Amino acid sequence: MSDKPTQPAQTVQPTQSTRRTLGEVSEREVIQAITDAAPSVINGDDAAVLFPGQPNSRTVVATDTLVEGRHFRLDWSSPEEVGQKAILQNFADIEAMGARPTAALLSLSAPPETPLEVVRGIAAGIGTRARRYTAELVGGDVTKSNQLIVTITAVGSLGGSRSPLTLDRARAGQQLVAHGRLGWSAAGLALLERFGRADIPRELTSLVDAHCAPWLSPNRGMIARAAGASAMTDNSDGLLRELQLLCQRSGVGIDLDSAALAPDDLLVHAGQVLGVDPWDWVLGGGEDHTLLATTAKSAPSGFRRIGEITAGTKFAQHNVCMDATPIQHSAANQGWESFQ
Repeated sequence: MSDKPTQPAQTVQPTQSTRRTLGEVSEREVIQAITDAAPSVINGDDAAVLFPGQPNSRTVVATDTLVEGRHFRLDWSSPEEVGQKAILQNFADIEAMGARPTAALLSLSAPPETPLEVVRGIAAGIGTRARRYTAELVGGDVTKSNQLIVTITAVGSLGGSRSPLTLDRARAGQQLVAHGRLGWSAAGLALLERFGRADIPRELTSLVDAHCAPWLSPNRGMIARAAGASAMTDNSDGLLRELQLLCQRSGVGIDLDSAALAPDDLLVHAGQVLGVDPWDWVLGGGEDHTLLATTAKSAPSGFRRIGEITAGTKFAQHNVCMDATPIQHSAANQGWESFQ
């Protein structure tokens, strides 16, 4: 697991041209601003032509959407952070299959009064994060809408003959391992809701960074697959919710190790500041995009053991335990729901 804190991209300094809104410039100028901020040698004409994959490889595709006011707020996040978050959540889905992200497409819908510099900043964040994966923004679309909507389509390559890391391949007796933080994004969101971005206690800013622009070490999913992992997902909607789905698909149970999951000092401090049990964030919080994998071998590089896979009944409602005890914590009923 990388301990590297999120480093937001440099804020684009407004110039006479970037002070203009989308309604004041042409569509070509908007697209030019995006391609200038996130250049690619294969972004051109009507579609991108990707380089062929390695022999015996398969293409993996994922898509996800961020809606202003629902998934981000520009008074909490810089445009660059929005772009970084959009890429990370899509590339984490590619990684969760054991694949390597290779390219991304951007569909951007925005009101005409949106400053051009906001679009340029989102594209800069996308480009910064994509380059960490040796990937590129290779095309997309822009259109007018009533609110700012950022949709990424991610493309990846699954090399070799090993099976993809689907949710139905966990087996009793395996370890449950994780790469990435757990609970940091949820804690960061709680801090933003209480203080706003400007008044966050200085010692807790890294939690806010983890929400606004989450970070994972690139290509850990591919490493885990090569090291023998069988199933994987990423923590988008809440740890318990993701693990319950894995249990249902594989017909297994999971016994979590409380010592391995115990909230760290920063989460404990944030809980004291907000009057919140930090276990709420660890067990019920999402958007860390932590990679969660099962393996019969030792934990792959960058992963740590957080539990074990046990025998279970397919579609059981309470098949995730902790220290061999059913989880009674209120977080068992938490997690992200798209239409709530």
